[in-house]
Amino acid sequence: MSFINICRDNTDPFYRYKMPPIQSKTEGRGNGIKTAIVNLAEVARALNRPPSYLIKFFGYELGAQTQIQNDRYLVNGAHDSNELQDSLDGFINKFVLCGSCKNPETEIVLKGKDSLERDCKACGKITLLDPKHKLYSFIVKNPPDNKKGKKSATATANVVGGGKSISDIASGHSNNNNVDGNDSSNLAGNGVADGAGDDEDDDLLAKKINAEVAQLGDVVEVKDDEWAVDMSQEAIAARARELEGLTLQNNKFDEFGEWLLKESKDSKDDLPSDVEIYKRIVELDIGDSPETLQVLGQVLFDEDIINQIEPHAGLLAKLINNDDEFEKSLLGGLERFFGLEKPKKC
Repeated sequence: MSFINICRDNTDPFYRYKMPPIQSKTEGRGNGIKTAIVNLAEVARALNRPPSYLIKFFGYELGAQTQIQNDRYLVNGAHDSNELQDSLDGFINKFVLCGSCKNPETEIVLKGKDSLERDCKACGKITLLDPKHKLYSFIVKNPPDNKKGKKSATATANVVGGGKSISDIASGHSNNNNVDGNDSSNLAGNGVADGAGDDEDDDLLAKKINAEVAQLGDVVEVKDDEWAVDMSQEAIAARARELEGLTLQNNKFDEFGEWLLKESKDSKDDLPSDVEIYKRIVELDIGDSPETLQVLGQVLFDEDIINQIEPHAGLLAKLINNDDEFEKSLLGGLERFFGLEKPKKC
């Protein structure tokens, strides 16, 4: 099966966020004709949204009644795949993409009784959803389950060939519920919360990063002896040898480091924002490599490092993901910065 970019305005063939294209077929004839969206559950999984939100959105946009019958998603009338795909683009722009960085790794969060927000896991920005759309009221009545103790969905987490995710899918099934009927209050409960069987779809990476996200809000006291680094000459020499791999010519890490150095040629204050730096990391597909932290340790800071660490704490924490290897890589980059590039300042 081929996949398309979630944001179809982005024509980059290496765009990491993918989804399957809408597949539909027409059933019945005359006044009873219906369009079945055969892979709506897979599309919803890639977008980190309950299928009920998508089918309800189609109903509003196409002016047609919608139904969910035994895991089959139906729209009254004849609608081809191109029409449904164009309508899905509207859903993605309004209810999936971050309003700041246009990244699809977002969650819908209900604040208070009737305020919906998009929480972006990429840039950290929180943006408001458009309350004028009819789907807004439906989501308020049927909010998604975003509890930290439960695995949640993220763009491309369960799409073959998709990119890395921050969490995984929590979707479920509803039986014979008419989306436009009086049973809509059960839609989110049956269609989202009862996804125990879908836990098997969680991949190891999603589980690891989901645990990291759950721990970000906790304040952890780290003892000095737990942060100890072997500073013997042998250990420093060994780490220096490991860092030699960073000097390989014409690789992605050279390109990334040279880009940062070029942008901050006159001052570290001229560095790109953390959002721009993260986008560049995604473009180069080096977010899962410890060497990325080595590069950042060498180029993000200068003599004013004490005051420069905190503004970049969010970016560094996201990349490290509580992984010891990534932490050591950052320390190695800092060690190289102090020992080789700024020896007179130490």
